[in-house]
Amino acid sequence: MQSPRVKATGRAEGRSTVLSRRNFIALAGLAVTGATAGALIWRFQPAPDHDQPRLSVAEAFASAGSGQITLVDIRTPREWRSTGVPVGSIQIDMRRDDFTEALSVALQGDRSAPVALICARGVRSARMVRQLAEAGFSQIIDVPEGMLGSRAGPGWIAGNLPVARWQG
Repeated sequence: MQSPRVKATGRAEGRSTVLSRRNFIALAGLAVTGATAGALIWRFQPAPDHDQPRLSVAEAFASAGSGQITLVDIRTPREWRSTGVPVGSIQIDMRRDDFTEALSVALQGDRSAPVALICARGVRSARMVRQLAEAGFSQIIDVPEGMLGSRAGPGWIAGNLPVARWQG
């Protein structure tokens, strides 16, 4: 069987434009490499700096369990469904337009109550810690390891801390 003739356009006569196996493998390799690089960049993205207190995930778990803090998971419902939620936490999606009001309700109106924020990798919690401090919450604490780990440490899940299925 003869191979199709290739026109000057680079397409074989009588064939639609399709990727060759070699080109497909090369593109797939680039996609995987790009996704891996993107995940690594995201994982090690520095969290915004702030001057609020920080807790390790183990400290946050112990403090929430003893009632010393309210632990708030600020991730999205999709993330809660995917990994579960930290035992002892409440969930308030940080994207809510009424996030500060919802947090205030959860704290029974006491903006001086100690509250610790956890997200996936500590970037969003650091941002929200700053915003909530500016909004008048006086004891906002960051859990910079997050659920999945960051530069601050391995995270809630890798730390083998208890996770509950999200009931949403």
